[in-house]
Amino acid sequence: MTGPDVVSIARGWIGTPYVHQASKQGVGTDCLGLVRGIWREMHGTEPEAIPRYTADWSEPQGQEVLWAAADRHMQAVNRTELIAGDVILFRMRRTAVAKHLGIVASTGEQPTFIHAYTGHGVVESPLSEPWRKRIVAQFVFR
Repeated sequence: MTGPDVVSIARGWIGTPYVHQASKQGVGTDCLGLVRGIWREMHGTEPEAIPRYTADWSEPQGQEVLWAAADRHMQAVNRTELIAGDVILFRMRRTAVAKHLGIVASTGEQPTFIHAYTGHGVVESPLSEPWRKRIVAQFVFR
């Protein structure tokens, strides 16, 4: 699938409420659930079982669990430009593990990304400078 196809699928999730550990379009999802739902639409099944996780998962151990899983199942890209359909991984605090995901939706004058955000659900947000500074990795779906 192309980047625009990924964006189209992700936009179909906009308005889905935020529900921790969920991944059901229109019912509830978190940021990982959004990426899982896109994966299922593209591939039919998920690549591995997702263990239960808490809001602070992997922080006490300092393990980059989400990053490692993305490396296993998606293709990492090492470029400065953002392309629609890229999966972007964020580190929300400088000393924390990376554990927020989004999908680049537009790359024009006002870049945007689609993500499931606590208290907001799935939204398309401006990819403002504060968000861009938090990006630690980019991936594309295989």
